[in-house]
Amino acid sequence: MDTDGAGLRERKKQQTRIALSWAAIRLTVERGYDNVRVEDIAAEAGVSTRTFSNYFGTKGEAIVARHHDRARAIAAALRERPAGEPIWEAITGATLAGFALGEPVTEGRPADHSWAEGLRLMVAEPALQGEFQKAGAAAEAEIAHVVAERTGADDLYAWLVAGVVGAALNVVTREWLRAEPQPPMDELLRDVFGRLAAGLPEPH
Repeated sequence: MDTDGAGLRERKKQQTRIALSWAAIRLTVERGYDNVRVEDIAAEAGVSTRTFSNYFGTKGEAIVARHHDRARAIAAALRERPAGEPIWEAITGATLAGFALGEPVTEGRPADHSWAEGLRLMVAEPALQGEFQKAGAAAEAEIAHVVAERTGADDLYAWLVAGVVGAALNVVTREWLRAEPQPPMDELLRDVFGRLAAGLPEPH
């Protein structure tokens, strides 16, 4: 069996999927959701519309794919954290690793007002809310599975932790998009997950 060839094909497929998702995000941020067609996304990524259809059923799926990919990366990073590490410390490290992935959508781009506003509008787009909810549910399931593996806890605990992680990531994203100037993402992540690790004490 040509395992090297198979591995290369899988990497190329993943690269194409990522390129299509980032193309969908870039165009939506720049033009608005209703002004982007599947044909535009395929052209931006340098592939045919048929190739697009091999990866995604709709432009909404393509936009939200990176959200799901990051959650999967966080779950994978959590699985690799040291076995004896406290759960919230492990989750913080895994989340930082997930957000450290390359972000071509912002690479070389200044964090100007118009770009930030475009991101806000994209996240708030009503037509995308169902896709974001599906991606969030799938992400929580993956994280809950890893939490159960690490801790040996029952499903109630694992799903509660996963739900809190999902809510925390939503808060981080909302705050990052709201703030002007936008703070470093790793600082926000450390702040939010540090509060959770401390038991979310009341502010003084």
